[in-house]
Amino acid sequence: MSQDQFSAALEALLFAAGEEGMTLNDLASTLGIAVPAVRVQVEQWGSALAADPERGVYLAVFGERYKLLAKPAFANLIQNYMQDAGSRHLSQAAVEVLSIIAYQQPITRIEIDEIRGIHSAGALQTLLAHELISEAGRKDAPGRPILYETTQTFLDYFGLASLQDLPPLTHTQERAAPAADLFASFNAQLGSEEDTTDAEEEEKNNE
Repeated sequence: MSQDQFSAALEALLFAAGEEGMTLNDLASTLGIAVPAVRVQVEQWGSALAADPERGVYLAVFGERYKLLAKPAFANLIQNYMQDAGSRHLSQAAVEVLSIIAYQQPITRIEIDEIRGIHSAGALQTLLAHELISEAGRKDAPGRPILYETTQTFLDYFGLASLQDLPPLTHTQERAAPAADLFASFNAQLGSEEDTTDAEEEEKNNE
């Protein structure tokens, strides 16, 4: 594998891994390359990435885990985006992930991915931006993945006193992934709020 091919593969893997990142052993196993060789390649790629002004991400190391993060120079830009994202409708994927977390919390991203059969990193970021979920420590398992749980904002929004007030699942739903349509009203409620705000603004402009 050439350096360019390795760089492309590494970027793809770390992007897919999201906030969980990957260890050298993970990368070596996935790429089929010895750990010492991977370490050299990763360090070279990380240095090149950090020095390239045309790239918006850099390679960060947290203990034994490598992650792709946005460069600090774009922090304000990303913060503005995340604030805007908080006012948007939730996608079907986000609603589905929210329902899974609500009924099976605390739960890791990998466990959510296994239930859905698809990566959920983007949906998790959206839910974090809405403050409907938060990190709940780390699971005592290899890699110590992050656990997620719903928040008080989640309860307040849906008018729940506690998680015990969640709609009960059917036997079929208990055996499978929680039904996403239990929370389909979230998008509708956000839409209603936005429509009301727009209507009020229009009335003010007409006065």
